Amino acid sequence: MITILLVDDHPVVREGLRGMLEAEEDLTVVGEANSGGEGVVLSAAKEPDVVLMDLRMPGLDGVEATKRILADAPGRRVVVLTTYETDADILRAVEAGAAGYLLKDASRTELANAIRAAARGETVLAPSVAGKLVRRVRQPATPALSAREVEVLKLVANGGTNADIGRALHISEATVKTHLLRVFGKLDVSDRTAAVTTAMRHGLL
Repeated sequence: MITILLVDDHPVVREGLRGMLEAEEDLTVVGEANSGGEGVVLSAAKEPDVVLMDLRMPGLDGVEATKRILADAPGRRVVVLTTYETDADILRAVEAGAAGYLLKDASRTELANAIRAAARGETVLAPSVAGKLVRRVRQPATPALSAREVEVLKLVANGGTNADIGRALHISEATVKTHLLRVFGKLDVSDRTAAVTTAMRHGLL
């Protein structure tokens, strides 16, 4: 028997999930929590095999609750069940250690099979979520520019010379050149125009 803890701030959703899951002979719900914080407490008390975790809840959200549950019990499996599938939400959940990421439009069979797979130690992802993760991994990482480097680059984009930029930021021309050289290195470019266009492509400007 696979034991499950439901964590969702909507009672109707929890009731529906309990009904769906307990119709399966090998699944049983051992607890329900209406917040991330309560989920952490009940996870420690009930020791479920799988925690079905909503992502967005008032107070402690699903990602933070997942981190705390897994810090307390690394072997526990947390499967996120949410209506959201933005890249940022998916990445945060996976980085927190979630064993799966499903959407609330999943069928009873899909949900039950995903819980079984998670309990076996497998990773379970909704197809659309898997596609987003693959695309995100394939994308080159966005270069990290400091706040000052971004300021300098913005002034370059506005047509400022090194002397103009130095006056605007109250720094010497030599310092401006140093910032630009660092920017060129981080963006893997060799001139000002390429630095501006590359920064714009990465959403840095």
